[in-house]
Amino acid sequence: MSFIEQFASLVDQPSIPWKKIILGFTTFQFAFETYLTYRQYKVLQKKEIHPSLKGSIDEETFTKTQSYSRAKARFSIFTGIYSFAQNYFFIQYDILPKLWSIGKSIYGSIAPILPAALQSSTIVHSLCFLSVFSLLSTVLSLPLSYYQNFVLEEEFGFNKLTVKLWAVDTVKSLVFTFLLGFPVLAGFLKIIDYFGDSFIFYVWLFMMAVQIIAIAIYPTLIQPFFNKLTPLEEGELKTSIENLASDNKFPLTKLYVIDGSKRSAHSNAYFYGLPWSKQIVIYDTLIQTSTTLETTAVLAHEIGHWALSHTTKTLLIAQLHVLSIFTLFSGFIHNKSLFQSFGFFNETPVLIGFLLFSDILQPLDNIMTFFMNLLSRKHEYEADEYAVKLGYAQSLSKALISLNVKNLSSPDADWLYSSYHHSHPILPERLDAINNKAKHYDAKQK
Repeated sequence: MSFIEQFASLVDQPSIPWKKIILGFTTFQFAFETYLTYRQYKVLQKKEIHPSLKGSIDEETFTKTQSYSRAKARFSIFTGIYSFAQNYFFIQYDILPKLWSIGKSIYGSIAPILPAALQSSTIVHSLCFLSVFSLLSTVLSLPLSYYQNFVLEEEFGFNKLTVKLWAVDTVKSLVFTFLLGFPVLAGFLKIIDYFGDSFIFYVWLFMMAVQIIAIAIYPTLIQPFFNKLTPLEEGELKTSIENLASDNKFPLTKLYVIDGSKRSAHSNAYFYGLPWSKQIVIYDTLIQTSTTLETTAVLAHEIGHWALSHTTKTLLIAQLHVLSIFTLFSGFIHNKSLFQSFGFFNETPVLIGFLLFSDILQPLDNIMTFFMNLLSRKHEYEADEYAVKLGYAQSLSKALISLNVKNLSSPDADWLYSSYHHSHPILPERLDAINNKAKHYDAKQK
């Protein structure tokens, strides 16, 4: 008997109270994350700015930043309560089998018009279930989305959405879920159906291929439905970025400006693409609020991630994580005690099994998130150091302060909250590290 078979036998016991276990995980996560937010909220009540930021951020801006961050924290607590209530209701009252039954009814009504090969297909039934599940999830998320955009973000001057655009974005997201997500799910289920219990490696390869294809098609087939990308016009900024890319042998193929300002006043910049072809995207809000040197310094930091292979390392870790998830899932795919705990007595649908398994996996995923954030913060320091080596220490510091001010990001954080939630070091930590590295390299050059 293989390890997976032994593991599957161990966890498929009628005496295991799976519903209580998952409810326990859900309750603990809610309580823990609420506690972390409470700790952070106390930090956000500070009246004095961090000593290293005095002179860089004025009192009025700091007060507004703290107020905005407290508002987000309160909203986070409410969101947590709302999500916990939903999860508890779904689990306690066996909503999944009810939705599965609705999906079956929909499937029964469309089966006569389907090709003969699909008229008794669990895959089509699963897609019908997912349609119902996705629509319900979207409807339940609408009140939170509306409040976040048209109350919270509006109050602090960030929201640029109209109700019409918000509604259109919601519909577009659903359409893309159906058009792109459903074929992926169908492929996932078909591979498991075809290869049986030896599906692990094949599903992993399939999902890896999906990710690569998504990276390739996103800028041309998906992004234009939400935002307009225009080539960065000729001028000082374009020349500065192209010189930076050339000097660092960064495979820049396209340089775009994205109209982020039609939805939000927040600023950002990022690059995407396959290893041999990269595109840089800069938010129009960043260009409007930063100097050429500051914007170039931000991109020097991003190129540092590429030069130091951070993206590749993260991708490899993510792939190993996905492979481990599918390996563990293979031990639950036929777990009758799990299915029966949630009201599935006569069938064991793969999709339902994966949803329930995801709830069981949550504590492990939370631990994984903690370590990935730890690695991400390390990478951020290294990318900052890369920009410092290129001579952008002062400009990068100014850019980070400017982004912090424009985005009203809190310059301080509780250490435990930050360890769990933050993928980037807080501003004072980054500025201190940049300053120390700049002194180090200046001393070496003398």
